Amino acid sequence: MADAKILGLRTVIYSATNLIKTKEWYTKALGIEPYFDEPYYVGFNVGGYELGLDPDIPTVEGSTITYWGVADIETDLKRLFELGATAHTDVQEVGEGIKVAAIKDPFGNVLGLIEDPHFSLA
Repeated sequence: MADAKILGLRTVIYSATNLIKTKEWYTKALGIEPYFDEPYYVGFNVGGYELGLDPDIPTVEGSTITYWGVADIETDLKRLFELGATAHTDVQEVGEGIKVAAIKDPFGNVLGLIEDPHFSLA
């Protein structure tokens, strides 16, 4: 077990009890089409990470929030609100120019956004 370790984020799965409407919303919100689209699961490749929609997971607001990177948090929040999202937390500056906020999609899932000018995948 000495070699066991968490390697990093791979997949985030959101509830999609109405898979068709949820898929339509995320297609608009992400600005991309899903790469995998079946009646039991829809998957989007978001910057090399999986954002999945599962119709068999009930919507339950949990204690964790997954933050997805954006270049301009204010611009992206405005666009997501226009698509029907609602505020979960307001924009907060958390230090060194990093800003975070969270929204609820129209289906009750909490989606975090982070504007981090220092982030690099290097």
